[in-house]
Amino acid sequence: MEIKGEAKLFRIFIGETDIAHHVSVYEKIVNEARKAGLAGATVLKGIMGYGGTSRIHTAKILRLSEDLPLIIEIVDEEAKIENFIPIVEKIFEEANCGGLITIEKANIIKYVANKTKNLSGKD
Repeated sequence: MEIKGEAKLFRIFIGETDIAHHVSVYEKIVNEARKAGLAGATVLKGIMGYGGTSRIHTAKILRLSEDLPLIIEIVDEEAKIENFIPIVEKIFEEANCGGLITIEKANIIKYVANKTKNLSGKD
């Protein structure tokens, strides 16, 4: 698969401990993104942040938090991202968790999937 040109950057901000049906929300979102055929997803772990409750979550030793902020980033064509939004909203409802979803313009310079590292056996 090759994608080039205008695309969308889809960001999902959640907490590390958010769970939906005994599965981490971030795992569920990444697995659903893969099923939906999105180009890829990356989960980034923050070292400090706060959300709607304004409670600080930090990785500092003296205030060790088990609920650090996570950001899931997905870049793909606009239509594929738009079709994926309801899936993420449903996961949020199942988990009864807060979060933030943003979409930004992205310009893909080059994206080519490496077929030799495809572990699924599919092209």
